[in-house]
Amino acid sequence: MSLSSALNIAFTGLKANTRAAGVVSTNISNATNEAYGRRELGLSALSAGNLGGVNVTTVIRQSDPVLLADRMVSDARLANANDMFSFASRLEDMVGDSGTAGSLTDRVTSFENALLSASSNPASTQRLELIATTGNDLANAINDLSSEIQISRQAADTSIATQVGYLNDAISRLGDLNDVLIKASATGTETASALDERQAILNQISEIVPLRVVEREKGDIALFTQNGATLLDGRGFEIGFTTTGSIDAGTTLSGGLLSGLTLNGTAVSTSDTGMFAGGSLAAQFEIRDEVAVQRQAELDGIARDLIERLGPGGPDSTLAAGDAGLFTDNGVAFVSTNETGLAGRLQINPIVAPGSDEVWRIRDGLGAATAGNVGDASLVQRIADALSDAVAPSSAALSSVARSFIGQVSQFSSAVAGERVRSENAYTFQVAQNTTLKEMELSKGVDTDQELQKLMQIEQYYAANAKVISTVDTLYERLLSI
Repeated sequence: MSLSSALNIAFTGLKANTRAAGVVSTNISNATNEAYGRRELGLSALSAGNLGGVNVTTVIRQSDPVLLADRMVSDARLANANDMFSFASRLEDMVGDSGTAGSLTDRVTSFENALLSASSNPASTQRLELIATTGNDLANAINDLSSEIQISRQAADTSIATQVGYLNDAISRLGDLNDVLIKASATGTETASALDERQAILNQISEIVPLRVVEREKGDIALFTQNGATLLDGRGFEIGFTTTGSIDAGTTLSGGLLSGLTLNGTAVSTSDTGMFAGGSLAAQFEIRDEVAVQRQAELDGIARDLIERLGPGGPDSTLAAGDAGLFTDNGVAFVSTNETGLAGRLQINPIVAPGSDEVWRIRDGLGAATAGNVGDASLVQRIADALSDAVAPSSAALSSVARSFIGQVSQFSSAVAGERVRSENAYTFQVAQNTTLKEMELSKGVDTDQELQKLMQIEQYYAANAKVISTVDTLYERLLSI
């Protein structure tokens, strides 16, 4: 080996070590960045004709496409499970645990207890007022549940609009990055930073919908949902959605009053088997259009059952057909064709509402012309019996099994609690799976201990190359001094 060759080898080694130190430092500083791909220096040997040495060919970005794909799909499933669990938990909190003070079943029990108390002393105005108060509390509790369901539907609609905006923005940014990467591939420019930015964008939207990423030969990508919707393939596809200003029980997708999704202007299914199924976006549609609608219908059925038990043809013989009973549809008689949203309109009859001076009508009949015998508890007892009788409900939203009114409410509470348990189990499973995949991903990422060891080795290599240059310099000086 000539001195010139030794000098060139040491000089190129210094350059490579300097570059390697920069790569290691970048790795360490980005150790907590989830979108960052660990870098390694690509090296090749220079030919003997070039006096030998080492050449830095490229900076290699390490990644595992299969693991990344699995983790992004898991992100979407976790977000879906989390949204469904959050909704189920909120609704269960509003319904309350059976027997707990303030729960829906507790409101029914308090109303029934007030009836029993008044039946033992029907002359007591205070006990009759207690019936009106507890009945009003029961109606308000059902109103509040209905309101919470519609608030959740409105929030879901708003969330859908937000997520669609994020998706469209991300698709546009990914399209711009595709152009950058294609140009970089043609010119041989380093692409690691652009790839990090691309992964960051994919991570941001991976919770919204399960993604399938297909890498093209020029470094760009095509993007699809797991169920086949094209989001980006050469050009970006636009997702369309129109938010609804105000949502009530009668505002439904099936009724044409809510917006679905479009892809480049073509309507696509938002069901759990549609092209956008599986992520947070699908969960919001499921809450808005399916689960919350079903719970509202069940609650409307319960309100109808309460009205009809105590309405015309029930315990109060003073009521004629078409009269409003003890419970009303916003102060008037209930019409069977107007069941939708009834839970939000349920009211105790204003004639005997708290604060009224005609609570005696609970004892003597809502249609009574004058007060009757103050000791006659027969109507109050018949009202209590009507609530406890097992009756098949008129509402198609409820099971046809004959139950007491408290039985209907308990069935609803159990269904809500059961849904919360199922959604919690699904959420717990997805958390465990997602955590495992992220740990696997991190294990293939930056190991700071290993990077620090590399940095120490680079320091040693740098010192060795510097020593060779110093030695060659000394030898040249001796040769020149001869």
